[in-house]
Amino acid sequence: MQIIYGIRALSEAMAAGKTIEKVLVKKGTAGALIKELLEDLKTANVHYQHAHPDRFLRYQNKNHQGVVAYISDIIYQDILDIVQQTFEKGEDPLVLVCDGITDVRNFGAIARSAACMGAHAILIPDKNSAEVNSDAIKTSAGALNSMPVCKTTNLARTIKSLKAAGLTIVAATEKGDKKVWQLALDMPMALVMGSESDGVSSDILKMCDELATIPISGNIASLNVSVSAGILLYEISRQREK
Repeated sequence: MQIIYGIRALSEAMAAGKTIEKVLVKKGTAGALIKELLEDLKTANVHYQHAHPDRFLRYQNKNHQGVVAYISDIIYQDILDIVQQTFEKGEDPLVLVCDGITDVRNFGAIARSAACMGAHAILIPDKNSAEVNSDAIKTSAGALNSMPVCKTTNLARTIKSLKAAGLTIVAATEKGDKKVWQLALDMPMALVMGSESDGVSSDILKMCDELATIPISGNIASLNVSVSAGILLYEISRQREK
């Protein structure tokens, strides 16, 4: 992830279409330029936070003007554009939705499985999600360099749009009443994977058309989320191949 310093540098990065992950603004920074920048950030739905001056001590050798920004290593794409393009190719879209997955290595491993099993895109929320940084790209074995990643400010609303576009929404959850191989998964669909601690959030579960569970035997109660994603994606791939 690239770090840039200063108001002008950030404005130029935004004008160039760079994906801004987050912005730190030094508390007490004032003036017309910073006011204009914050308005531009709000318009672009770019997250920023006011940080204590002590946090800027590490940047004291940089001409930061009270602003430090982190630029993504990838360019995010529009999920509905990906879905439409996939339909136009005569293929059934497969979107992997990460709901609250914050571990970078888990996310990278999931992206690797998604690429190997034929997923067309990964959808993540802009908050409460792992950073798509160099560690994630490395763990994905480079898959994140080619796999379209899409970000949304409202995951529930975007899932609703995916349903309207013709996708079946399937959640991986221990609360499911059907084993994964009992479900028909060879249609346009979005597979939702939740965080390892909390699973798929309740509001998203209510929107799902199917709840898939992976039966487990033995003394361990649950699987790592990246392993679960691999199993489910393989079953989807197997059914589509048939």
